[in-house]
Formats: sequence, structure tokens, C-alpha cells
Amino acid sequence: MDSQRKKGVLDVCVLAILTRGDSYGYEMIGQMANCMPVSESTLYPILKRLENSGCLETYKQEHNGRIRKYYRIRTEGRDKIAAFLEEWAEMERIYTFVRNMSEEDAE
Repeated sequence: MDSQRKKGVLDVCVLAILTRGDSYGYEMIGQMANCMPVSESTLYPILKRLENSGCLETYKQEHNGRIRKYYRIRTEGRDKIAAFLEEWAEMERIYTFVRNMSEEDAE
């Protein structure tokens, strides 16, 4: 997959996880494992970029004697998911067109 496309997909995957509730980095890595495995070195820059763009916010909370950083989706993040889904519908139409045209060519 093209690295720029993958970057955008990863952003939306992270935001989708946060639509289910606030989460922290390690938990998100586990949730993404079946879909698109990511490492900490990949996830944390994504989280920082999404925070800087206003898509999510952070807060810290103690857990088992340690401070854990949690992430919460904001309206801008939900808007980004909606835009992605609209764009993906267009990509599906393009995919179908390309597939159908190449199948006709093969006949």
C-alpha cells in the first residue's frame, strides 16, 4: 500500500478506536493488531499529529501507581472519519470501474 494512503488509513483507524471510548497507546496497539499491526514508533507520532490537528485531546490519569496518558476523540476527529468514509465510497466506485474495465480487456 502506498505510504501516504497507509498514513491516512492509520489516522482513521486510531480515531475509530477512540469512538468506542478513551484509550491509551498500548491498548490501541492491541486493538489494531488484527486489522493493521502498528508499533509504538508508528503509533505515537500519529497520536501527536492528530492531537496537533485538533482531532483528539489528551489527559493523564493514574493507573496502578503510574501515570497513563489517555486520548479522547474530538468533533474534528469524528468529522475526519466521516470525510474518510465519503472518500472511500468514491474509491470503491473507482475500484469497480478499474476492475470491470480490466476484466473486459482480458476477454
